[in-house]
Amino acid sequence: MNKNLSQRTDESLMNDQLTVKKLQFNFKKNREQDQTEALDTCARNFNYEACKNQYWNIEECSLLYATPLWQQATEEQKILLNQLYWVAYYAQIISAEIATIFFNQTASAGLYGIEDFRLVCETLDFESMQERAHIDAFKKISEEVEEKLFGKRLFTYSMRPYFHETMIYQDTNKLRLMWKRFQLQSYALLSSSNAFIASQYLTVRGLRTLNGKMIQHKLSQFSLDGQELHTQPIPSQVSYHHFLDESFHFNSSHLIGSEVVKTLKKPTKFEAFVANMGVAGSLKDHSQFNICVNGIFWYEPALFQTIYELLRTPYFNFSHSEALDMMRRCFCEENEAIHRSFSTHQTAKESYIQYLHNLSYINPQNLAGGKMQETSIAGYLHKNRLAFDHFSRKKAA
Repeated sequence: MNKNLSQRTDESLMNDQLTVKKLQFNFKKNREQDQTEALDTCARNFNYEACKNQYWNIEECSLLYATPLWQQATEEQKILLNQLYWVAYYAQIISAEIATIFFNQTASAGLYGIEDFRLVCETLDFESMQERAHIDAFKKISEEVEEKLFGKRLFTYSMRPYFHETMIYQDTNKLRLMWKRFQLQSYALLSSSNAFIASQYLTVRGLRTLNGKMIQHKLSQFSLDGQELHTQPIPSQVSYHHFLDESFHFNSSHLIGSEVVKTLKKPTKFEAFVANMGVAGSLKDHSQFNICVNGIFWYEPALFQTIYELLRTPYFNFSHSEALDMMRRCFCEENEAIHRSFSTHQTAKESYIQYLHNLSYINPQNLAGGKMQETSIAGYLHKNRLAFDHFSRKKAA
């Protein structure tokens, strides 16, 4: 096609040939190295009995690692906590990827009205296909583990729509849930009809995956005495295959959210306002940290009931009072796990600030880290102590 005819507006991806080449290379390599078949095979072949006595992650990637519970746990209990980290971590990833699939499509709809954006849209379409395979593998393995161990769900959940809270353990209530749903549905409408707002979903997606990339790299590198990948537990193999896909997804998030956006018109005040709302929401979602799953920014008190139920199972066999005392020691008294998780949170905050630094429309509050600036160990302990007193009284009633 004649180049002059194909570029009928000033807003064309072809105006930035360097970014086009980067996108083409990333998309090509992602298709060539697509892990969908490997993940489907892992999901089909998973058998908990075959790997129930093995670590699935490096030791520090264990539920409640470095807490008083971990320090007194038997080897069998530590293996269980290591496996439950995998289940809990990827339960959160499922929630995020459900939203990703939906907003990939609204972003494509918003961008496809601009000249020559087919490459971006097809990249997002392909990634959505991969996300479905990720979700399927995580769900099949996690649900089988919890069914075998407990006969019920602890960290897993049935499929949910995109407009639920992305963070599955959040400081929320019915009113906040309704407001969050309204915001997400409104954003979906805006992003599907506005190219700049559509591109900003990828900015937010890239921001949210920065810390995930760090944690998932640790999970993907797990090995047992230098064994070959195919000899490792299937959940460990899934972590490896998933990380390979997500590495390309992070690249496309960065390219679309930070580079492609430069080919669009300068945002209006309203568009910049919406973009900053999205970033502020992400920073607020990540303003908590927890010691149950270091690397996921859940609100710790929302996990109290789940952890209480875990401690009361035959695997730990705590009495009611013993379970509450252990939880108090873990969540309400300063310990190594709290410092480890806070350090992860601060590393994430600094990487978010660096990521946003070159975007001219980001406001000063977001550039400084937004709500993540307010996070502290003292604040964490204060919230936990108040919430735990309330939780204990409810359990005693």
